[in-house]
Amino acid sequence: MFNLNRTIANPKLWNKRNSQQSRRSPLFFPSIFLISLCFFFFLTYTSIPNYMIFSTSLKTVNVALTHQYPHCETRFHGEKFLWYAPHSGFSNQLSEFKNAILMASILNRTLIVSPILDHHAVALGSCPKFRVQSPKEIRISVWDHIIELLRSGRYVSMADIIDISSLLSSSLVRAIDFRVFVSLWCDLNVDLVCSNGLNVPPSLVESLKQCGFLLSGIDGNINQCLYAVDEDCRTTVWTYQNGVDGMLDSFQPNEQLMKRKKISYVRRRRDVYKTLGPGSKAEPATVLAFGSLFTAPYKGSELYIDIQNASADPRINALINKIEFLPFAPEIVNLGKQFASQTIKAPFLCAQLRLLDGQFKNHWKATFLGLRQKLDSLRQAGSQPIHIFVMTDLPRGNWTGSYLGDLAMDSANFKLYFLGENDLLVMNTAKKLALARHGLRFKSFPGSMDAVAKVEKHCSLDILPDVLLYIEETICSCASLGFVRTTGSTIAQSIEVMRKFGLCSSPIRTAFAL
Repeated sequence: MFNLNRTIANPKLWNKRNSQQSRRSPLFFPSIFLISLCFFFFLTYTSIPNYMIFSTSLKTVNVALTHQYPHCETRFHGEKFLWYAPHSGFSNQLSEFKNAILMASILNRTLIVSPILDHHAVALGSCPKFRVQSPKEIRISVWDHIIELLRSGRYVSMADIIDISSLLSSSLVRAIDFRVFVSLWCDLNVDLVCSNGLNVPPSLVESLKQCGFLLSGIDGNINQCLYAVDEDCRTTVWTYQNGVDGMLDSFQPNEQLMKRKKISYVRRRRDVYKTLGPGSKAEPATVLAFGSLFTAPYKGSELYIDIQNASADPRINALINKIEFLPFAPEIVNLGKQFASQTIKAPFLCAQLRLLDGQFKNHWKATFLGLRQKLDSLRQAGSQPIHIFVMTDLPRGNWTGSYLGDLAMDSANFKLYFLGENDLLVMNTAKKLALARHGLRFKSFPGSMDAVAKVEKHCSLDILPDVLLYIEETICSCASLGFVRTTGSTIAQSIEVMRKFGLCSSPIRTAFAL
């Protein structure tokens, strides 16, 4: 590097050194300039995020990517697709899945069904604070995590867990498994992609990288292959047949936030069909790639998607009503019902106690207070002991000294039930789901069946899926004595929807087939 302590020549001595300077190579000063320039670029490069480095490099290979994947326009016989980047916990991912179904149906695109990501493996950020990952960033993060799930044998499709057979059979939406789609679109060798071997061929590494860049839209739209949606919750609220397209949303960043964060976002309500449908720049693209599709009510508006009804479109209106409640796969629902009727064998209360994650770990007192009040009312009204199914993230070894520990000790008045991920019932259900592979049972377009067969053969589950949460939610939907929830928990909201639609009163179901 540079010696910052060296002596710098006095200008008055310059003439005395003319003879010495004249003997220097004519390349001396250009060399110094070149070294300085390299040093500058090194510092700049190390401070740029990876996705920006990828974007810069891809700008020079836009045409190369198009030539590398010419089948992205022709292989699917005119079929067009929609992909999105799920994130956060399962309940948030399920919410995004429902929104993706809705968007795909409105835009008449086949939904690419993603896997269930590890809890908080990818985070969005905060829409109310206007601090979120950009769509490009979150898409590439999701791609990287999906490849990790594939190579570690932990890939579980959202459609393996959530039953969408009624939507598909009624033609309200079309779907394709992510693995099947990517193997066709990027011409990937599935047996190598799903291999967990350490010696990964360099050609596969390069193919995965190129496919990830392409699908993530790092370089935006590549001819008619892909249109990358770069609008997110900081600038856009998607609507459908509701209000004036482009009007300001009621929720905007306040002046204090704009000054403190130095932001200048303006949120507008955009009609998704007019913006991304027929006649738009996005319409010719084989794939339409969103970032996050998470939304939630906030200050009289929605954070990102505000499509509550579509009175002028009966088909979409019917879909909105259907996706409010999407049941778990039959293997999960049946076990939950059987546990309630054959193990508990009595009217029971469900206590959903989220105590360790995020904001909830600081609100034990309030969470236990609601349970205590409910149990006091039940004791005054009926016979004892009171049967309670406990759904909590607090390990049993840590119950001592808490209200849960007190309940467990008082066997004369309370009888507690719970499940663990290693319980035989849970393990058997996970095995059934792994064998069923519902996410590969879609009716596909011509040419995709070979890809489905290859995925089934080579992309097996090496680790059983974690299904405990889904079984617990189902059991709680059957609690006839009531449901005590953790305030603010999205898991609690999911259980309440299941109770609203009477999941437990429906008959035992057989595995769905498409």
